[in-house]
Amino acid sequence: MPRSNALSRLLDAGENLVLDGALATELEAHGCDLEDPLWSAKVLLEQPELVRRVHLDYFKAGARVAITASYQATPFGFARRGIPEAEALERVAMSVRLADEARREYLAGNPESGPLLVAGSVGPYGAYLADGSEYRGDYTLTRNEFMEFHRPRVAALVAAGADVLACETLPSLPEAEALLELIAEFDVGSWLTFTLRDGAHISDGTPLERVAELCDAEPLVAAIGVNCVPLELVTPALDALGRASRKPLIAYPNSGETYDATTKTWGPAVSARGGAGTERPPASLVEGIPAWQERGVRMVGGCCRTTPNDIAALARLWRQP
Repeated sequence: MPRSNALSRLLDAGENLVLDGALATELEAHGCDLEDPLWSAKVLLEQPELVRRVHLDYFKAGARVAITASYQATPFGFARRGIPEAEALERVAMSVRLADEARREYLAGNPESGPLLVAGSVGPYGAYLADGSEYRGDYTLTRNEFMEFHRPRVAALVAAGADVLACETLPSLPEAEALLELIAEFDVGSWLTFTLRDGAHISDGTPLERVAELCDAEPLVAAIGVNCVPLELVTPALDALGRASRKPLIAYPNSGETYDATTKTWGPAVSARGGAGTERPPASLVEGIPAWQERGVRMVGGCCRTTPNDIAALARLWRQP
């Protein structure tokens, strides 16, 4: 199966796919200190075997797509640690191999669970800045600067054999436009997921309908949606995307707890209640499934603070068409 069509073919065949959950949360649960600008990419330097173990845990939980530990792994970020570009790109390639090793190990004992996919994570420029700007989209680069930043990592992920690119946590329309050019340049299937200012706009204020129309025009984009967002914003965002796009939709929000991008800390979930005539927001990932599937979600998973237990619960309830 050509890499550029792997995800689209599964979706076209009517498959609904469960993604994995938070990588960093599980790495921290295993004792990793991720208080570092490299975040989970730090573990590619220090304990790569642990990344493979977490991928395997998510496959055991029922995930059919593993997202690599390359979200914050860029030559620019590794250069801050004195790591040359060649070694940095080898670590990016390693992130694909670790996920693939976990896939092969799981399928060896569970051949009926396939096909499973490895999605190469392409985090936003804001992740490299490590200042929370992936939730604001308030950075400004030219189209060429965005492409120069993302191209080496995209090339390394594709060369290492990633089945699809996960262009994720995107807050910026110009950055999405640059990534779409790279997707076409490398002829690789992808999904694009965005962070949100509210239920109708991505973080830089661009209407969701605008990004949906943009992605809809690229055949290599297999799905569009949201990730790393509060549970209460998922349904309105899906409504907005669905009005402007025919693509399958994807959602992997946070656990429901509240994140402060300034202090980089998590707090209790904020109780959200629907007003008169409005739908009450879900209190958990599992509770959101029926409404999200009604709106065309074909791929679902978890982002920050979610665990293999959350993914196992999703896999038990996630219905095929």
